[in-house]
Amino acid sequence: MLEHGGNLHDAVAHFGIPLAEWLDLSTGINPQPYPALMLTPNAWHRLPPASTALAAAACAHYGAPCMLPVAGTQAAIQALPRLRPKSRVVVAGPSYAEHAYRWQQAGHSMREVPYPELGQAVEDCEVMVVVNPNNPTGATVEPQVLLAWAEQLASRGGWLIVDEAFGDTMPHLSVADRTNRPGLIVLRSVGKFFGLAGLRLGFVAAQESLLADLAELIGPWSVSGPAQEIGCAALSDGPWQDATFNRLQRDGERLRSLLSRHSIVSSGSALFQWWPEPRLEAFWQHMAERGIWVRLFPQKARGIRVGLPPDEAGWQRLEQALHDWPLTGSKG
Repeated sequence: MLEHGGNLHDAVAHFGIPLAEWLDLSTGINPQPYPALMLTPNAWHRLPPASTALAAAACAHYGAPCMLPVAGTQAAIQALPRLRPKSRVVVAGPSYAEHAYRWQQAGHSMREVPYPELGQAVEDCEVMVVVNPNNPTGATVEPQVLLAWAEQLASRGGWLIVDEAFGDTMPHLSVADRTNRPGLIVLRSVGKFFGLAGLRLGFVAAQESLLADLAELIGPWSVSGPAQEIGCAALSDGPWQDATFNRLQRDGERLRSLLSRHSIVSSGSALFQWWPEPRLEAFWQHMAERGIWVRLFPQKARGIRVGLPPDEAGWQRLEQALHDWPLTGSKG
């Protein structure tokens, strides 16, 4: 199983700092999640049928013609490679590692291609996977470019899969509203923007026939009753979404500026920043010894990703640790 952020138990085991004392900045998840709500008793008791209300709320929020709720986009990432015959697959890289891993695991011919070279690679594959905006680097591809690639791939029965898990803070990049066309598949998640990663709820936007095949493969009761109710509420709460969008824009700029003041040139989104740190392990060790868990990318991306602190005390801890970093190593 691949390593991901949020693995605080590994931090506790390695550094001996109690769980409650860690500042976890290793994910790109909104640290102030959508507030919990009272659930109906049936949410826990009944087998959860497919919720038309949840699908409708997702379509309205993301602007997609048709969406399938899934138990987190990870469920779709694992299932989609099983819906195709063996294909030549290009995954934009470096990006969320599960994409490349799952296509390769399913026996497809998979190669990773850097973002600047994707335009040439689209000629030589049947499936292309693009994370937009990218995790962890923040690289982006304009919608009109993605739509042109989707048309090329669809002309020979191919797919363009666009993972928009971090797209809520960059809505201008989304192509979810165009998924009524052949071969274009968009993944969305409530885990990042809504801060509900533990809910395990995501959505796939595509043509209805493809979504029907995907639903058949995944099987019944894939989204829990509590997830359906909470998801409906979160996706329909416009005032909370607007306030959260504005707060995340401010906090994202605050994080970028904080890093810049310490000579770190970063890229990313409103939810995280990433940079190619020259002294990678030393920086990670420096932060961890102070109870700050950042995401280390020791391969391919070779960088550090830092998410948003949850409160002012967290911001001050991060700033102090960055201030101390030049005393033990060179700035990145």
